[in-house]
Amino acid sequence: MSSTSLVRYRGSCPQPRIGLLRADRLALGNSGTEKSHIALALGLAACQKGHAVGFTTAAGLVHQLMEAKTERALQKLQRQIQALKLLIVDELGYVPLSPTGAELLFETFSQRYERGSIIVTSNLPFDEWTSVFGNERLTGALLDRLTHHVHILEFNGESYRLNSSKAKRRQGKPAARTEAVDPKTGEITVT
Repeated sequence: MSSTSLVRYRGSCPQPRIGLLRADRLALGNSGTEKSHIALALGLAACQKGHAVGFTTAAGLVHQLMEAKTERALQKLQRQIQALKLLIVDELGYVPLSPTGAELLFETFSQRYERGSIIVTSNLPFDEWTSVFGNERLTGALLDRLTHHVHILEFNGESYRLNSSKAKRRQGKPAARTEAVDPKTGEITVT
């Protein structure tokens, strides 16, 4: 696999009291509302139970799938993904997918349907997923599979990062700095 391969964890500890791997999870909400943190925490809980867990962004997974297809290694990658007890796909909806990428991601999710758990985080409500997949029929079929055995986690509110930055400014702490690089001289300007 390339350097952008799935992050995998394994471990062991007493079993948490949640049916973590019995249903899929969809974490939906605004940017900065801790969806990724919750998904990672659930992944860590599964790892602590000794399960194989994979974490990747949607764009990263599509890139891996397309690269594997080009290199005639798609089936090998698909087997590796299917061997995971839990697959976490972060940031679905941040980047629109090409038609081929959308089809490969659909195929990956379909292969996991009722065989392995999946957690998907997205900043988009379901009615906007067609803009990511570019095909209404494909989007409908995907949502049909993803929402069959699912716990939907809705994250409402403002961005944690934005609130943290506002709080720092109210306390008189310096706000985030921005840096610009002059392309001609290479000089860095900090504001």
